[in-house]
Amino acid sequence: MDRRDFLRTVGLGAAGWASMSPRPDPSSGSVSVEAPGIRRERRPNILFIFSDDHTPQSIRSYANAASIPTVDDRLGEIARSAHIDRIGAEGARVDHCFCTNSICCPSRASVLTGQYSHRHGVYTLEDGLDPDHPNVAKALRAAGYRTALFGKWHLKEDPAGFDDWLRLPGQGRYVNPKLKAKGSAEYTTYEGFSSDVITDQSIRWMRAHADEDAPFFLMTNYKTCHGPFAYPDRNADLFTGVSIPEPPSLWEDKAHRSPGSRDYGLSIETMARRLVREPFGGWTPPRPLDRMTTREIRRHAHQRFVKRYLRSAAAINQGVGRLLDALEKMGLAENTIVVYSSDQGYYLGEHNYIDKRWMYEESLRMPFLIRYPDGIEPGTTVDDLVLNVDMAPTLLDFAGLETPDFMQGESARAQLQGTARDDWRDASYYRYWYHTSNGNRPAHYGIRTARYKLIFFYGLPLGHGNLDRPTKPGMELYDLAKDPQEMDNVYGDPAYRDVADRLKQELLRKKRALGDTDDGHPELLERRSSFF
Repeated sequence: MDRRDFLRTVGLGAAGWASMSPRPDPSSGSVSVEAPGIRRERRPNILFIFSDDHTPQSIRSYANAASIPTVDDRLGEIARSAHIDRIGAEGARVDHCFCTNSICCPSRASVLTGQYSHRHGVYTLEDGLDPDHPNVAKALRAAGYRTALFGKWHLKEDPAGFDDWLRLPGQGRYVNPKLKAKGSAEYTTYEGFSSDVITDQSIRWMRAHADEDAPFFLMTNYKTCHGPFAYPDRNADLFTGVSIPEPPSLWEDKAHRSPGSRDYGLSIETMARRLVREPFGGWTPPRPLDRMTTREIRRHAHQRFVKRYLRSAAAINQGVGRLLDALEKMGLAENTIVVYSSDQGYYLGEHNYIDKRWMYEESLRMPFLIRYPDGIEPGTTVDDLVLNVDMAPTLLDFAGLETPDFMQGESARAQLQGTARDDWRDASYYRYWYHTSNGNRPAHYGIRTARYKLIFFYGLPLGHGNLDRPTKPGMELYDLAKDPQEMDNVYGDPAYRDVADRLKQELLRKKRALGDTDDGHPELLERRSSFF
């Protein structure tokens, strides 16, 4: 293998060879070949803060974004997110960042690899990421970065590409979490609240390596604010006496929906039955649930649920504040890229839903805030369609490295630095594979442009779900300019026939270009032929 082929294999491109001493690879005991960065100037450290289910509508800076009409600014004004908002205020906020498969494991794999599910092989919660699969940490480490990960991993096999790591077992627990260190076969219990422990370990690691010549790439992965939405005792009184605003779609009549989605999903009423049990808080409703109307249950449970969620999310914000302060005290802030994101959005009652998975806006959208004093102007906003598969190429670009051939995403560095790109995507592709009986979220795929969204609910497991029976197929089209809350499915409206036809063809073209075909699934092709 020559040098050009090696660089392409590890994902660094062919440019920028320079002499550099090899560094021992602690995971193998051998010496690894080093591939230096393209640029010779000082390379930035990277702190990537990644939370779980932290939805943009609960982050104040997104609530105040005029370009996101689905977000209720009243909710954002209540949320405690000042430290997270600081990242965007001192850098950039990406207003239309979307995941490509709205569920924990696949989204995390896409962030790491820059690939869609059908390429990295993580389709559902049941799948793990192959340790031999290329990822952004491996590429950065090969270029001389010191790499580490603390917190949630959730990709089955132990992390690969990191010099140091301390991981939760699966989802892990909120209080006194157990974590396993690299090189250890056993988990150790750490006293305290999960996000506090993960923050402590991240700061300790940064301090230990702050004076090294090599830059670092650190992933601080919180399990917060995943259900059951636990929070530290210090947050117990937050939002007491506060009335949580109800989103308009909390009371949506889903008669406009297609048969593919109309009767499915986890409702606020479902959450009500969870809330009365520990560990979801032991809520005591005003009356026994069987003596309350559906409207009463929905209204009371929504208030209880969202307050619990926001208290949990506030713990992330507190951890982010400590991380930013630590960078300042160590003198690392100016040359450290700080990213804040989450694996997907989450429903806080919109469409009378909890959880995620759907292609509707609230779970499709991810927060993406990034600060880099040496490279991004404060107060920058990006309105282009950016995806989770773009995060790895973007970080590599800032580190001076080319996007490797295996990645399907693109670097958004130009947009973050205020330069428009004429060749940027005008549509994003989404596919939810996990046809599941847990709330009956049917499998579907679709396309979103700046104005429209087309969703095809094919409703088949195809080996990627625990619901063996098919659900009804359906097609939905939303005009986001006129209907940002997605409460009026206009598929079948004669006025939108040309739009629907154009989007269907664009969807098929994009699927083919990405290598995600429906070949080999005759039942799916038969269902598709009824609509396309």
